[in-house]
Amino acid sequence: MAKEHQILFKGPMVRAILEGRKTVTRRAVTPQPALETDDWVLDAGGTGKWMASGPSPATGGTRQTWGWKNCPYGQPGDRLWVRESLGYDCEYGHYFAAGGAHGETVYLCSLFDDEETQTGYSYDGLLPERSVPSIHLHRRYSRILLEVTAARIERLQDITDEQALAEGVMSAERDIDPNGNDYSPCELFGGLWTMINGMESWNANPWVWVVEFRRVEP
Repeated sequence: MAKEHQILFKGPMVRAILEGRKTVTRRAVTPQPALETDDWVLDAGGTGKWMASGPSPATGGTRQTWGWKNCPYGQPGDRLWVRESLGYDCEYGHYFAAGGAHGETVYLCSLFDDEETQTGYSYDGLLPERSVPSIHLHRRYSRILLEVTAARIERLQDITDEQALAEGVMSAERDIDPNGNDYSPCELFGGLWTMINGMESWNANPWVWVVEFRRVEP
């Protein structure tokens, strides 16, 4: 039976999903495996678990496996419900546009180009009285449901231009490359990752979960 898991996305990535331009996400494996790890093995028993593999100094370089890991975002066939930021109507206690049409759910990525600084206002209604961070979004207000189609582990910097485009990087191009330097999709993805996780995280080239998905009806 398919399981449901939650996943957070920032505004530009939510828009990319809604526009059909984001079909994959990368998230750091935590904790990172032993330094000797150079590959991962998927359990042939169908459990969906992955085991790190590499030459072990303790055995003179003989390859060993260690550290079974479950993908926290599920296996193919599982569902991901998306958490995103909302507007909140204090007077009525609902996730509505304040002073607007009651019953209308307002998602901040639809209000602003940048939901964190609340700039680039593009909504034709009134501003909500306050915002609700994505981490506090209730399941019933999630408007995006995704089905996992594939999951694997690879190094962060192994990403290709094709995969970077599937990450939806063009939705954040203006934020990553405001000067119009015409970066490649991989360079844009590196900039996006750095904006979210910090420069050291990109330079560390961590192992990441690569989760591919398609949008389905909630």
